[in-house]
Amino acid sequence: MDTQVTDQKIAIKNWITGGVLFETTAIDLRAAVVAAVGSGANLSGANLSRADLSRANLSGAYLSGADLSGANLSRAYLSGAYLSGAYLGGANLSGADLSGANLSRATGVDPWRSTPLLMLLDQPGPIRAYKLVDTQYHSPIQGTGKIDYASGTEFAVKDANTDVTQDCGAGINLATFAWCAQNWQTGYRVLIAEFIAADIAAIPTASDGKFRVHRCTIVGEVDIAARGLGVTQ
Repeated sequence: MDTQVTDQKIAIKNWITGGVLFETTAIDLRAAVVAAVGSGANLSGANLSRADLSRANLSGAYLSGADLSGANLSRAYLSGAYLSGAYLGGANLSGADLSGANLSRATGVDPWRSTPLLMLLDQPGPIRAYKLVDTQYHSPIQGTGKIDYASGTEFAVKDANTDVTQDCGAGINLATFAWCAQNWQTGYRVLIAEFIAADIAAIPTASDGKFRVHRCTIVGEVDIAARGLGVTQ
């Protein structure tokens, strides 16, 4: 691993050019990477092969083209990280939070080890999930088509985004109830949607609970008060 310790300093280098990207007196490489990310340093192309970054807070890290092969990223917080073109072959991503991370052109990512929602693809019959809507029965997610979910029960889109490296995209975005609860606001409603595995357009790699379908049927609405939302303690 091309990370050099000199005079009690740790230098994180570019794996291609050997240039120093960040230097610190942190106690170890993990602390050095956390410090670099915290300072807003650009770690594009960093050589972090086999680095132990478990549970590290790397939210918003710029790691485009970084070599993270064999790195331990278990339970690391990588929300919003820019990992475009990064090499993640053999990396341990179990439990890592990659919500909102840019994984375009990233290689070596094993979605079956980092995306529990892929179990939906193996379900043999009708599947139910949840649709969060605002006070107007529209999706609260910016940039999506404003489908009026009060206008009927069966909905479909013609060109749902099927790219699993994109967390958000065109389509009918459904989610786990936990995701809906985390993004719920006063006045929002949670609908119950039914679909089959063939209707799934994309389950984003390392999804935090949200995925896209081509079509679904709204079969009910959750009593959110019964599940603790909107209840004053």
